[in-house]
Amino acid sequence: MFERTVGMISRAAGALAALLLVYLFLHIVYEIVLRSFFASSTFVLDEFVGYAVAAMTFLSLGYALDKGALIRVDLAVGHLRGRPRRLVELCCIAASFVMAGFCAWWVGRDALRHWTRGSVSESIAEVPLWLPVGAVWLGLMLFMLQLLAYFLRIAKGGNPVNQDVAE
Repeated sequence: MFERTVGMISRAAGALAALLLVYLFLHIVYEIVLRSFFASSTFVLDEFVGYAVAAMTFLSLGYALDKGALIRVDLAVGHLRGRPRRLVELCCIAASFVMAGFCAWWVGRDALRHWTRGSVSESIAEVPLWLPVGAVWLGLMLFMLQLLAYFLRIAKGGNPVNQDVAE
């Protein structure tokens, strides 16, 4: 039940990341049309593209882990089988969880600081900075949730995500 719920949340975040990709495409095309035919601009393309790329990257992490799409370096782990493989996998997942948590802690602090101070970007759009930073924090939290589900699956004896691909 937990793994299924986390998978649904990861799919929703992945879908949001896909929508951001569509937004990027449309904004870039719109900017090209404005510059080419109307000698004008939105003046925020670079800023919004940066925010969208960061949000896309982090919001899609959980989905990528769930689907086995993250790059894994398993030179040593790939040669292990059975219980030793599971123990090493669990250690790797735990280390990833700790590192993601460390990053989430600092990004979350930054988002909260922007929220409390009312910080906005220095562009014409004056975007509240907690929005893009908060999207990165949300992506990290969802990634940690997916790592927890993955840890529990491996601990129960389930297969590693990329085992079918590696063999």
